[in-house]
Amino acid sequence: MFNGLLTPEQRLAYHQEHGAPIMAGLEAWLREQLDQKLVEPNSVFGEATDYMLKRWDRLTRFLTVVGAPIDNNTCERALKRAIRHRKNSLFYKTLHGARVGDIYMSLIHTCELNGINPFTYLTRLVREGERLAEDPRRWLPWNIDSAHAEPAAAAST
Repeated sequence: MFNGLLTPEQRLAYHQEHGAPIMAGLEAWLREQLDQKLVEPNSVFGEATDYMLKRWDRLTRFLTVVGAPIDNNTCERALKRAIRHRKNSLFYKTLHGARVGDIYMSLIHTCELNGINPFTYLTRLVREGERLAEDPRRWLPWNIDSAHAEPAAAAST
């Protein structure tokens, strides 16, 4: 059984053993719907079926490529964030305000990609303004832990 601790090669073998028969059955059923005219090709379901079958090789890539994800939720979430920000940007009163909003969204997303709580990170930046000005590179989201570890280590010596 899948326990989430499989190597990419083991996961591929698992998907090939358990997922391939299901996907083959789904593909056969979808083709049957169109070939035997059980669904109107111009209907919403017919168009969705045709769309899916035209992209079948990409949909089933997780059955043939080691390490291929079974979904693209990470990409979808990132795109949704960008689209939401673009829509929200319509309500900025000035170009400067829009630029500031872009910077904050970039920082927030970068924090999340680095496993850092954005609110905590931005709060640290505000509270540590003087130390931040000394060496801003050390305060980038991927360097923030080392920026905070050093003063604690220096205080203990």
